[in-house]
Amino acid sequence: MTRSRPPSTIVLGAGFAGLAAALRLARAGASVTVLDRLERPGGKAALGWTDFSSGPSVVTMPDIFRGLYQRLEWAQPLLTPARPTTTYHYAGKLSGRTFAPEALNVAGSLDSTLAQLSRSEASQYRRLLDVSRQMYQDAAPTFLFGPPPSRVQLARYALTKGRRAAPLKSLAQLVQSGPLLTPFWLRFATYLGANPYKAPAVLHNIAWVELGLGVWHLGEGPSGGLGALAARLGEEAEQLGVRFEYGVTVKHLLRSGRQIIGAHTDQGAYSAEQWVSAADHATTTRWLGLPPEKAPRGISGFALQLRLERDVGRAHHLFFPAEYRQEWRDIALGKLPSDPALYLHLDGQRAFLLINAPPNPNIVADPYTYGAALLDNLQARYAEKYGAALPVSSWLPLDPALYALTGMGGAIYGAAPHGLLGSLRPGWTHTAARNLVQVGGTVHPGGGVPLSLLSGWNGAGQVLGLPYDDLGGQVSGA
Repeated sequence: MTRSRPPSTIVLGAGFAGLAAALRLARAGASVTVLDRLERPGGKAALGWTDFSSGPSVVTMPDIFRGLYQRLEWAQPLLTPARPTTTYHYAGKLSGRTFAPEALNVAGSLDSTLAQLSRSEASQYRRLLDVSRQMYQDAAPTFLFGPPPSRVQLARYALTKGRRAAPLKSLAQLVQSGPLLTPFWLRFATYLGANPYKAPAVLHNIAWVELGLGVWHLGEGPSGGLGALAARLGEEAEQLGVRFEYGVTVKHLLRSGRQIIGAHTDQGAYSAEQWVSAADHATTTRWLGLPPEKAPRGISGFALQLRLERDVGRAHHLFFPAEYRQEWRDIALGKLPSDPALYLHLDGQRAFLLINAPPNPNIVADPYTYGAALLDNLQARYAEKYGAALPVSSWLPLDPALYALTGMGGAIYGAAPHGLLGSLRPGWTHTAARNLVQVGGTVHPGGGVPLSLLSGWNGAGQVLGLPYDDLGGQVSGA
């Protein structure tokens, strides 16, 4: 008995979820076309200079990458742990103080991390790391390494493990631990697009991914980083017969009843039997002609890609402002923060600077003027600590209008995960279209490259009728 041919499929979006979906479908013999409004694969990682990733060259959850490489029959990736994970620099009353924690599973102990803290701070760090680990281990089987949970699964989690997620507390209440550690713990909620002061306590589990499991450099040199990975995934897909059409903007999806029969784009019409949307969930909703989503959008970003005159090595830095909460008051009011936290990633002769911003594509009238002010701020903070400014030779701004090319309103991770129910990501189906699977960082299991890969790979698996494949990711949480 021969297996039926997989349906012809159009994948909307060539970010990491779309690439993973296209690869799995093509490997099963499907005819696959990928449409993307950008000019190269990678989604947000493809913004800006073509030889840059518009983000750091590091990853978390390394076993997901190892698993994907194994499924694609590639040699295992070069993954080098970042030590420390990040160096945090403080201002205001804590000016001059730094904190550079090591990941527990990388360092093997907390000794080097706790040695940087006072006795009371060390006690709080150990306590809150344990809380984060428990939350992660409780949540991972239901919310990360399985298909979108059913109501029965959600009820089972709530009854057996939900109390440990502190459902009646906000994140800010949970992590109160003094002036040094409170902002440190809060900032991990931004990894899912949250305002930390509006986030539920359960988002504290994110901290374990970095502080427990580690941060890893992917590859090295020009062949390293997420941009290079996206290019390689695209090339692999093309070798399998996937057709990529770049510079294509989808206008809307045409339906007959509850079936999509085509896509109307600025380059004409496209048709297929099956559809996979790796676009923002809210964008897909708009394409389907459905009422707009009511949930507020998560945060956007303003970034600078920096070329450096010499190799400065690999490192991560986070420069906190004097008043972290004021940054989020500004963003909640729809304003660019007057004194933002500065996230700096250094990688040889390249660097990437990112700040949090409201999800408003029109918020920056002149990206170069604002970018110059940001760079001045960074250089002053960096020189104060290290005695000299970064040797920047040129730079390029990436504002929320650019991020809006990959996410509605410029939101990096879709809807804001505020409140307990807000932290739940949508599933992979749209009731308005039976032949559509929704994947990507704005749906289950969540944002970030590892989870987007999981979503795309398993969304395609759902089309093919295959069981869930965690890509070995549960090993990371052991």
